[in-house]
Amino acid sequence: MATQVTTSVGEHVPTADQRVVTYGVSWSHYETQLALRGERSIPRVAYLEGVLELMSPSRDHERIKSYIGRLIEAYALERNIDLSPYGAWTLKSEPTQSGLEPDECYLIGDQNKDIPDLAIEVVWTSGGIGKLEIYRRLGLGEVWIWKNAHIDVHVLREQQYHRAETSHLFPDLDLELLCSMLDRPTALQAVKAFRNALRE
Repeated sequence: MATQVTTSVGEHVPTADQRVVTYGVSWSHYETQLALRGERSIPRVAYLEGVLELMSPSRDHERIKSYIGRLIEAYALERNIDLSPYGAWTLKSEPTQSGLEPDECYLIGDQNKDIPDLAIEVVWTSGGIGKLEIYRRLGLGEVWIWKNAHIDVHVLREQQYHRAETSHLFPDLDLELLCSMLDRPTALQAVKAFRNALRE
């Protein structure tokens, strides 16, 4: 087994995510890693066809994903959209040799589905496993990837992801407006400003 330790930089060196990537890993070893970690949320564990990633997110990574989550929930409240957050839900499929835990994920409407309707990934530090390929194998319909103060929307059609200008789940949501709220000092300030903007 070959191991590569990744500590590449987000915007600031002290706030980089920490990653360990190991190659030639069996599915059973991936399952063992999940069992050893137990109910803890860190490290996040991802797996793609023999490649295992353990990632400990930085404080800034966690702040951004939490702000985005609060803002989505505020938007849903303002627009009367029935959704529930499921955080870092472990999603995995042995037949497709893929598994991960989103930064945030949501079920919209029916809460009995086996996979979220929306997953959100924050790219604060480069490197690691390609998460979109894992999501594709898992069949997740829409993935948002935040990077450099911008959200890219990826929508699954005919088993491939396609970039979209807007969310198919929330077609009237202004993602630029949402991202503009992420620099607020507190989540409460961000949510208040976002709700005021949505009401204008």
